[in-house]
Amino acid sequence: MNAKEIRELFPILNQSVNGHPLVYLDSAATSQKPVQVIEAVDRYYREYNSNVHRGVHTLGTLATDGYEGAREKVRTFINAKETAEVIFTRGTTTSLNFVAQGYARNFIEEGDEIVITEVEHHSNFIPWQQIAKQTGATLKFIPLAEDGTVTVQAAEQTITSNTKLVAIGYVSNVLGSINPVKEIAQIVHRHGGVIVVDGAQAAPHLKVDVQELDCDFFAFSGHKMAGPTGIGVLYGKRTLLEKMEPVEYGGEMIDFVDLYDSTWKELPWKFEGGTPIIAGAIGLGAAIDFVESIGIDAIREHEHQLVTYAMERLRQIDGLKIYGPEERSGLVTFTMNEAHPHDIATVLDTEGIAIRAGHHCCQPLMKWLKVSSTARASFYLYNTEEDIDALVKGLIKTKEYFGNVFS
Repeated sequence: MNAKEIRELFPILNQSVNGHPLVYLDSAATSQKPVQVIEAVDRYYREYNSNVHRGVHTLGTLATDGYEGAREKVRTFINAKETAEVIFTRGTTTSLNFVAQGYARNFIEEGDEIVITEVEHHSNFIPWQQIAKQTGATLKFIPLAEDGTVTVQAAEQTITSNTKLVAIGYVSNVLGSINPVKEIAQIVHRHGGVIVVDGAQAAPHLKVDVQELDCDFFAFSGHKMAGPTGIGVLYGKRTLLEKMEPVEYGGEMIDFVDLYDSTWKELPWKFEGGTPIIAGAIGLGAAIDFVESIGIDAIREHEHQLVTYAMERLRQIDGLKIYGPEERSGLVTFTMNEAHPHDIATVLDTEGIAIRAGHHCCQPLMKWLKVSSTARASFYLYNTEEDIDALVKGLIKTKEYFGNVFS
């Protein structure tokens, strides 16, 4: 199945915006949803909407089977050892905060080190900043190479025996850089620390094997990989999850409640208090089925061809600067002399082209890049070279417009 055939499976893409065919180049913010996912969520609400784990009636059994079946699909997708290591959350942000407040706050002390990078999304930056404040730990940063990448050598020089936790994104949402997570995990474990991986930009695009990476925690969201919004995953090694405290308390996560004390259910339900995101989990399961039907390696190869083509075309535009390394995931972040990134995005929108403009929830990285904001075009399995041609045409129009205005 080629990209044009895949595109037909995404109803939202078959429309016009501002009188032009929609060209959606903002999948790093959120991906669009195929009909298979939409129908799976719709079927749950139409046919077997019920709470899970509680009722013994037929609808409750179907809902529970769908919810726990999705957990098994996630386990297989990331190659976790067991479903007990797969926690459903609201998204990557929630997952990372669970680790920060449920694990790090209880095991990190004054004098310990927390190591992150300036490339991190705010979701993988602020929680550790706050944990350092709460515990008195030292927050350290792995120095970046000239192209913004994180090298094994720099990690080796930064991580010490005092480093209790390293948090790092697998793929940058701004630069598209793919970090050497497996090698960094080896360094972290050699020093006795734990590694937390923000996989939000990796899970939709790369083969993820948490056992091969040997990461201690791995977080990702469904909405960036053709699934619904509001559903995410926290993977953790069983030994660490058992030590970790719940962050949310209430129904469903308890074993026994007495007047002055309570005990918690076993994994994974210990961390899933209240009515869970049932439709979201079922939709995520359908998204995993869809992605695997295409093949994650095929998606990676398609995106590689697109980003290579995009960089070749964009470099032909005078005054346009691309940020990040040559080898990258499927996105291109850039600035253009003639126009502010927000103006670029606004003009492109009049042509039916959707891109992202701003600091991309990465203000420390913007400071490191010495810019206030950038424009970003990001690709997924439904994009084509024609989409990139439309982008280039729109950028040339933007350049000409603002060049004339300020000439």
